[in-house]
Amino acid sequence: MDLRPRIADLLPRARSELAELVAFRSVADPARFPPGECHRAARWVRDKFLELGFADARLVDTSDGSRAVLGSRGRAGPDAPTVLLYAHYDVQPPLSETAWQTPPFRLTEVGGRWYGRGAADCKGNILMHLTALRALDSAVPDLPVNLKLVVEGSEEQGTGGLENFVAGNAELLRADAMLICDTGNAAVGVPAATVSLRGMVTLTVTVETLATAVHSGIYGGAAPDALAALVSTLATLRDDRGDTTVSGLANTQRWTGEPYPAERFRGDAGVLDDVDLLGDGTVADMLWARPAVTILGIDCPPARGAASAITPHAAARLNLRVPPGTDAADARTALIRHLHAAAPWNARVTVRTHATGAPFLASVTGRAHRALATAMREAYGRPMTTLGQGGSIPLCTALAETCPDAELLLIGVEDPRAAIHAPNESVDPRELATMALAEALFLRHYATGAH
Repeated sequence: MDLRPRIADLLPRARSELAELVAFRSVADPARFPPGECHRAARWVRDKFLELGFADARLVDTSDGSRAVLGSRGRAGPDAPTVLLYAHYDVQPPLSETAWQTPPFRLTEVGGRWYGRGAADCKGNILMHLTALRALDSAVPDLPVNLKLVVEGSEEQGTGGLENFVAGNAELLRADAMLICDTGNAAVGVPAATVSLRGMVTLTVTVETLATAVHSGIYGGAAPDALAALVSTLATLRDDRGDTTVSGLANTQRWTGEPYPAERFRGDAGVLDDVDLLGDGTVADMLWARPAVTILGIDCPPARGAASAITPHAAARLNLRVPPGTDAADARTALIRHLHAAAPWNARVTVRTHATGAPFLASVTGRAHRALATAMREAYGRPMTTLGQGGSIPLCTALAETCPDAELLLIGVEDPRAAIHAPNESVDPRELATMALAEALFLRHYATGAH
């Protein structure tokens, strides 16, 4: 039975509901955004899955104060396979709203794409689940597969609420296959499964040199400048080619999966003309196989209105991405040691860790992966490729450790133009529709063994 026309008929409803979901300012940062927005988004998700037969769909408080939506639908009996469906309803903050071409929390169509914060990451994936299940239920209501659901509310903040929940609730989440829908394809129309995720370490390094700010004319030249010390320290984290050079971390690994052409990357990332790409490897090497350190922000006096004074203390928040094969805790230790050793003039260095997440490498040999490859080929008319992702999904490691027999499949509606975590995030509705079709086909193939 052809599911494609059913998906097409459901797409207007998907757009309408995505608009409702995008309208929630569900940033899991109660210091800056009302927590009630996350709570309303969670209830919206629960109610939609209740309508789809997840009779026990409910809100569960996690250790970081957020709420996850959990549920199950066991129509097929204990001998049928079980598939866990994952997504998250929380979003990144909009950053500068003036940088948006459209209102960030109003779904707006421009040039055939739907713009809005969370349209791709990851509210679009929630609509992918809903659309796939609606199409499948209307076509094959007695499909022999059991479903479990988890949609979390703090993935973007990296506070670990759901990861902490997993360890003590393995039976609630245990499944034969898990669709972790928080990634995307190589390009619009180019289907892909993500098989590699870098882990991450986020920390703040503070450098102190003086008890208080002092006049740069009277004391400058001998008094140590904390901002200069911080800049000197940060400069040691990359070499002239842009390779990350944290002492004790290997930085020569190679990626063997789908390549990422440099010119396409330049366009996707918006790299300015004549500005060099970083590193001595390929784009795929740099993104998916090697460590990468980013300076996320610096605390220091602003340039505008700065006084003629020597800065006594300065701080920077750093994000280190850790490739599979490297332990995230070891990477954290190496980075902290490097920062202490690199600081000049015996400046005082303190480091505060905010988050640590392990890297992840998926299996590509199991029954679920084969069923997904078949479904993707049918949906897109071309073979599925494999990608890495420079971002981190710490939940994957927690699930793999807690449910070691489960196959984790990382897919989603994102594409390189989606601008996730940046202004002007968007989703291509063709990807939402085709990925919903691929998900429905996967569930049918996996349930019946026809792949």
